[in-house]
Amino acid sequence: MAKRDYYEVLGVAKGASADEIKKGYRTKAKELHPDRNSDNPKAESQFKEANEAYEVLKDADKKAAYDRYGHAAFEGGMGGGGRPGGGFGGGQGDFSSAFSDVFDDLFGDFMGQRGGGGGGRRAARGADLRYNLRVTLEDAYAGLQKSINVPTSVQCDNCSGSGAEGGAEPTTCPTCSGMGKVRAQQGFFTVERTCPTCSGMGQIVKNPCTVCHGAGRVEKERSLSVNIPAGVETGTRIRLAGEGEAGMRGGPSGDLYIFIEVTEHELFDREGPNLFCRVPVSMSAAALGGNIEVPTIDGGRGRVQIPSGSQSGRQMRLRGKGMPPLRGGGTGDMIIELAVETPVNLTSRQKELLKEFEDLSSENNPESSSFFSSVKSFWESMKG
Repeated sequence: MAKRDYYEVLGVAKGASADEIKKGYRTKAKELHPDRNSDNPKAESQFKEANEAYEVLKDADKKAAYDRYGHAAFEGGMGGGGRPGGGFGGGQGDFSSAFSDVFDDLFGDFMGQRGGGGGGRRAARGADLRYNLRVTLEDAYAGLQKSINVPTSVQCDNCSGSGAEGGAEPTTCPTCSGMGKVRAQQGFFTVERTCPTCSGMGQIVKNPCTVCHGAGRVEKERSLSVNIPAGVETGTRIRLAGEGEAGMRGGPSGDLYIFIEVTEHELFDREGPNLFCRVPVSMSAAALGGNIEVPTIDGGRGRVQIPSGSQSGRQMRLRGKGMPPLRGGGTGDMIIELAVETPVNLTSRQKELLKEFEDLSSENNPESSSFFSSVKSFWESMKG
C-alpha cells in the first residue's frame, strides 16, 4: 500500500513552517492517541503514521530530502538522514523520539521545565515562615517598632549559597541534563520521575561545602525589626517579603508572615474600633449627678458628666477615644458603662442618715410607702 503524503498526514500545507508542522502534529497526536480511541482499531496505525511523518518533517535535512525525492529519499539507504534500507516503519523508537519532542510543549508548563536542559531549571524557592507575636492593647493603640528573633535557614557564607566548597558553581546533572526529571517509555505512555541523581535540582555538586553539606544554606536565628502599625487587632497579618527561609543552592528566599495577637486588657474591652469600660460610681454620685474622671487608652484621663438619677448599666460615649483605624475610617469611641455601687461597712451615723433618707423618701412618695406597708403586712400574715 502506497504511503500517504507526510504533509497530508499532519494536515498542513507543503512548505509549512516548523511551528505549523509541530502544531499539526500536536493536533493529530491528541486526536489519534490510542488511549482516546479504544473503539477505533485504525487509530494506532494512524497514530504511528503521524509520528513517522513528524519525525521526517521536523528535521530540516530530512524535510529537504523529502521535499525533493518524496518517500524514495529514505528507501534503500539514500541520503537525507534516513536509516539505510530501513525507512520509518513506525517502530517504538521513532514514536518515542517524535512524541517526546512535543511532550514539553504539552506538559512543560505544569512541570516547570519549559526551555529544555542545560541547567535552565530554576533553583527551589525557600519556604514561607510564620511568627506569632503578642502585643498589649496599648501597643496596638500607639503602634511600635519591635525586635524579634526568628529561627530560620539562611544562605551559607562559606559557599555563598552555591553548595560547593569555595563557592564553585554546581554542574549540570548528566543524568537529566539539568531538567530535574527523567523519562521512561512504557508502551504508549511517557512516564516522568524526579531525577535520582540530583533529586530534582537539575544540578550536582561535585565537592560539597563542608559547612552546609551541599545545601547552600544553614540553620540560624535571625534578629529582625518589625514595624507594628497602630490599630492592629488579633488576626492581623504582616508580610515581610524575602525574610523567610533561604532557597536551596542560591534559590530565592520565602516570606515571613507575622500574625498579631492582642492580649486582654484589665480595664478595656474592644469591639472593632470602639473600647468599652465599666466604671464604678457611688450611690450618691449616681443619685445627685456630677462629673467623674475615667482613664483612657492613651494614658490620659477623660471627664464625663453623670446625669442625676443614673442607674447601673447606663452608657455614655467619649468621641474619638477609641482605637485608631488600621485601614481607613475614623477613630473609634470609648463607651462608658456605669456600675452603681451599694455602700458597705456603714458607720452608725451613715446608717442613721440612710434611715432618715428612707423615711423622707416614704413621705415624699405616699404610694410607695403604702406599697411597702402592704408587702410588710403580707409577710407578717404568712408568718402567723
